Amino acid sequence: MSRRKKFRTKSKFLNWLLDWVDAILFAVVVVTLINTFWFQSFKIPSSSMESSLYTGDHLFVSKLTYGARLPMTPLTIPFTHNVIGRGESYSTAWQWKYRRLPGFRKVRKGDCVVFGFPNGDTVLRKAPVEDYHTVVRFMGREAAVRAYGPVVVRPMDKKDHYVKRCVAVAGDTLEIRDGFVYVNGEAQTVWPGVQLSYRVVTTGREFNPKVADQLGLNLSELRYSSALPGYPDLPLTAAMLEKVRDMKNVVSVEPVLETEPSDYREIFPFSPNFGWSRDAFGPLWIPSKGATVRLTEDNLPLYERIIRDYEHSDLDAALSEGSYTFKQDYYFMMGDNRHNSLDSRYWGFVPEDHIVGRPALIWLSTDTGRAFPKNIRWRRFFKFL
Repeated sequence: MSRRKKFRTKSKFLNWLLDWVDAILFAVVVVTLINTFWFQSFKIPSSSMESSLYTGDHLFVSKLTYGARLPMTPLTIPFTHNVIGRGESYSTAWQWKYRRLPGFRKVRKGDCVVFGFPNGDTVLRKAPVEDYHTVVRFMGREAAVRAYGPVVVRPMDKKDHYVKRCVAVAGDTLEIRDGFVYVNGEAQTVWPGVQLSYRVVTTGREFNPKVADQLGLNLSELRYSSALPGYPDLPLTAAMLEKVRDMKNVVSVEPVLETEPSDYREIFPFSPNFGWSRDAFGPLWIPSKGATVRLTEDNLPLYERIIRDYEHSDLDAALSEGSYTFKQDYYFMMGDNRHNSLDSRYWGFVPEDHIVGRPALIWLSTDTGRAFPKNIRWRRFFKFL
């Protein structure tokens, strides 16, 4: 008889306690292994991917497709990502280098991808969902920290997770014209879930909620203006657009586009010399591993963050040499809800080492704007993506 067996026969309470400890440790180890190497559960927090992924969708994200990224910050409280309570749930006392297991394939154009938010390396504690770098561009660092600090600096694998659609991969040249994406000079496929915003003028009546729901409109985002009368900024897919135009109480439908240059502090690469906007963007070349680019004063704003922050290279040395060779591939990500998405147009490239996985299955979907049981979207249960 083992020492543990002898001990267990002497105390029923300790016997019960050991059983629970064994079960908990087993669950922690198994779930951690599954989350690290196979699948992980995520919840869609915003409407940036509607009408492809809805706010309240719960996803299983496959890490096998692109290869699992091994932990870089192993000292982490189980079942947490980066926050517990009001503090960080990890320690940077022990760090590992970036490594990724082989996957089935690389990221392709059209893939929905979960990745670490590139600008999430620095977070303002009192405004954690705000983009620190954008806030600093508008307010200045001292004012931003004074209003929303303190500042938390996070390692790469502890950045918040985003989900967007990859619209351009390494080596592509991307351009956005009138809200539509062109890659290498060709118009990109408009996926069924992609929606743009339209100015919809009605005869003076709002849409019937049941009709709006049947159309697939997000009722929580409908903003009716009696002064118009109608909807000044209604997001619609191509299929929704045709149905709305045919409605008897609709007078006109016009796209809402921003073709004039935006405030350069909002749009990548944050330089007044480019004059881009969300609907008139580029052309922009996406860096690829092993490619060398000639550095000039004109294109430096495009690549300086890559050189300095993502690849941790000497920016001054690269400027002195007049060129730079990229160490990894990059991607350009956009939300399907094109006019309600903070994506690569606002913060630039997504490095390959930030890729987490590909959404594979919706296992639960709830509408936060409705009460139980009407809040459950039964038709989305166990939907493969």
